[in-house]
Amino acid sequence: MKRNGAAALAFVGIIVIVLVVLGLLLIPWYIRGYNKAIRLEEEAKTAWANVDSALQRRLDLIPNLVETVKGYATHESELFEKIAQARTQYFQTNTPEQRMESANTMTGLLSRLLVLQERYPELKANQNFLALQDSLEGTENRINVARTRYNEAARDLNVYAREFIGSFFARRAGVKPMPMFEAAPEAQTAPKVDFSK
Repeated sequence: MKRNGAAALAFVGIIVIVLVVLGLLLIPWYIRGYNKAIRLEEEAKTAWANVDSALQRRLDLIPNLVETVKGYATHESELFEKIAQARTQYFQTNTPEQRMESANTMTGLLSRLLVLQERYPELKANQNFLALQDSLEGTENRINVARTRYNEAARDLNVYAREFIGSFFARRAGVKPMPMFEAAPEAQTAPKVDFSK
């Protein structure tokens, strides 16, 4: 009897030791997976903040660019109104998806604005316009780099959140996939320039 009790006690002791060892192995694994989900989300959020910052820089340049062009292109009031509306819309958006859509709209309008220099040769020679155009081109390059980095960070997060084990940790950490910054559908076709007006 005593022997059976001692064997049972030894068996329970072994099970307890195995459970403790498993716990000691699983806790760091769990913490690492959970922290990775949080880190990937924060990297994607930071990358989005960099895109947002570059877009903000673009929006800050636009009023000066529009005012410079207005002096030469007085017949383009509809374009100026659309640019003002798109700029206002951007500031009224809250989600990355809405801001992406608004930024894509602004990109199309800006390309139309910059095409005006072909229609108004005196605008092409204006030093303020040239300086603003250079600043805008630099900003567009920054936006492109920031978008690329954001998409890379969002891709890493989204892949992890869809992986078998990663999805477990992403759910536990409350991490959700982030949208990719894609070109507007209009960007698939070349813009038509009509100088007949």
